[in-house]
Amino acid sequence: MKHKNVIALASRITEKTHRLIVRELEAHGIDGIVPSHGDILVNLLNGEKYTMKDLAEKIHRTKPTVTVLIDKLVDFGYVTKIKSNEDSRVTFVELTEKGLGLKPSFMEISERLNAIVYKDLSDKEAEFIEAVLGKINRNLDE
Repeated sequence: MKHKNVIALASRITEKTHRLIVRELEAHGIDGIVPSHGDILVNLLNGEKYTMKDLAEKIHRTKPTVTVLIDKLVDFGYVTKIKSNEDSRVTFVELTEKGLGLKPSFMEISERLNAIVYKDLSDKEAEFIEAVLGKINRNLDE
């Protein structure tokens, strides 16, 4: 029997996850952020500043895509862009105080999301699913 449902299931899970994240962000009074901003903000929440190029590589997005996402975060006051003193072509991104203030909410939302996702799964099942999804992800890199 051919199995053909993984991508459809993954897509539905992603859609439901995004809706949950948006509801949680709204419940925390966080405006303007959507799930596509999440990878950028999570990387910046460790307190470092990154170049646009480094962020694009870290989150597996193109530099133009990251630029659009960053510009939106700048508009909402969560991040700031700083030109490099050594090379004017290089732009660094770092969180503002408002952006740093997102950390407690992000941690709470992440814990809630994980509690829902892993609910009723044994440790063995969770490890198995993560291993299989990791394998599928690597297969798609080929």
